[in-house]
Amino acid sequence: MEEGEQQWKGVKSAIEDPEEARVIYCALDSFIQYARVAHFNCTHLRRQSFYALPEAHWKMLAAPPFNYLDTLDKVDDAIELNAELARAIVRVGLVNFQPQDVTQGSEPAIPPQWRGCAKRLDIDKARSTLRQFYRDWSAEGASERQICFGPIFRALEAQKESRPKDAPPMRVLVPGAGLGRLVFELCAKGYVAEGNEISYHQLLASSYILNCVEKPGQHTICPWIHTFSNHSTRDNHLRSYAVPDIHCATELTRLENERVAIGEMSMTAADFLCLYTEDYQAEAWDAVACVFFLDTAPNLIRYLETIFYCLKPGGVLINHGPLLWHFENNAPGGHGHDDDENDYDTTGIADPGSFELSDDEVMALVAKAGFEIASRETGIESPYLLDQESMLQTVYKASSWVARKPHTTA
Repeated sequence: MEEGEQQWKGVKSAIEDPEEARVIYCALDSFIQYARVAHFNCTHLRRQSFYALPEAHWKMLAAPPFNYLDTLDKVDDAIELNAELARAIVRVGLVNFQPQDVTQGSEPAIPPQWRGCAKRLDIDKARSTLRQFYRDWSAEGASERQICFGPIFRALEAQKESRPKDAPPMRVLVPGAGLGRLVFELCAKGYVAEGNEISYHQLLASSYILNCVEKPGQHTICPWIHTFSNHSTRDNHLRSYAVPDIHCATELTRLENERVAIGEMSMTAADFLCLYTEDYQAEAWDAVACVFFLDTAPNLIRYLETIFYCLKPGGVLINHGPLLWHFENNAPGGHGHDDDENDYDTTGIADPGSFELSDDEVMALVAKAGFEIASRETGIESPYLLDQESMLQTVYKASSWVARKPHTTA
């Protein structure tokens, strides 16, 4: 996307904090290391195991119709396609976040003290982020997006119809915005949309795809290559997809030329619990749209309190997603031990303690938090990064609901 009002901001200042600098450079370095680690895990180890077979066996598999060594070569080629996108994300990220004195010639580079700093978990997140482009920014991922975004759009449209005709555009907050596709779609529909994301892997990638890609289909990704299990055909294992399916700036310009009222978009890089409990966020939003987000909470009460705080009276919380509790068996902080000195100061998502609820218990908690349940639908089949041709089909039965913050009473 071209420079201008629609470009997301909010990360550059973080590089001045040493701990934030470490997190950012670990994310950048993980995208750099993606190719090396993927080649090692996906093909190098398999070649070793292949040649450890009895000679008659590996020779059989090396010949038609299996051509197993050729398959490994094709997987290496596919990894490089993914790596081209990873390296593009790094180039833009380094330009955005580095001090001027660390560039080498015309090509920015990670400062020496941060090279190789990414750990296994960081690299896993880089691989996951690259796969996420299939869901958020490929034409083939549109069906997954529609299942999740559709309830958001319908609820927002219903909310908009209840407002005066001359009301300003609705302000919609999207926590856990990921690669930014929902934020973009809301902007294209005329809303003032702000995404919030704490993961620098996602922030770096969304910054690139929203602001810096030059044309649709600029990159090719192969999301299914990292595992060799449950592939019905080798062609499907190696299948590639063009991303992005649209060029954001061109699409917004097209809508403007067609006299469609577009909105605004922005992204914030911060802990949701910290930023949206600031004084200036009180009753600032007409709607909060959560897609596969609420189950990222170690303490859902804190999430609901924050959303209630930042919603305007009459504003709505719109949720769609499962309950894959991200902190199950891995609670942050002191794990609720008796010697844990926690005076409930707002320190964010890393606050000690966690719990997990069933879907009906979540609804009871939403009501306890002060919301009025406006609508609810359960059992919505919602795939997430699903290979439709795989022999393993995992589909969530998601819950979709709207909860309203009551209007203040006299």
